[in-house]
Amino acid sequence: MTRQYGSIEISVATEATQELVDALGHLIPQLSSSAVPLDKAALDDVIATPCNSLLVARDQEHGNRIVGTLTLVIFRIPTGIRAWIEDVVVDSGARGRGVGEALTQEAIRLASERGAQTIDLTSRRSREAAHRLYEKVGFVLRDTGVYRYSGSKKAP
Repeated sequence: MTRQYGSIEISVATEATQELVDALGHLIPQLSSSAVPLDKAALDDVIATPCNSLLVARDQEHGNRIVGTLTLVIFRIPTGIRAWIEDVVVDSGARGRGVGEALTQEAIRLASERGAQTIDLTSRRSREAAHRLYEKVGFVLRDTGVYRYSGSKKAP
């Protein structure tokens, strides 16, 4: 199913097409310089994971090309159904045209539709435009710390 947000069309990826693999190969480095590019098998795995929804934004005014993606993760824990937004990336040439807002609005709609009581995300402090977008659509900054274990350090 696709939803229209002005000239931006948002859909949930159902298969790892070569077009999507290529688009992510272009988009992911704009999000993270350390991320390993996805091949078709890895993208198949992302799409096939039941709690994941990979949202894809296409710009109909610019050849219907893929200009952004967002991963929505919905999961059940003992305290309820929660959602998490990850890996939001909009092509640098498409920024400022509502792509990120369309992706985020669709993620909110899907999470709500599936019963999520909360939706969380993180964003680097330096991403001021992203922060304005998230606040515009209703996210509020929480007083919390995010801890990450990467497995790279050995315990003493």
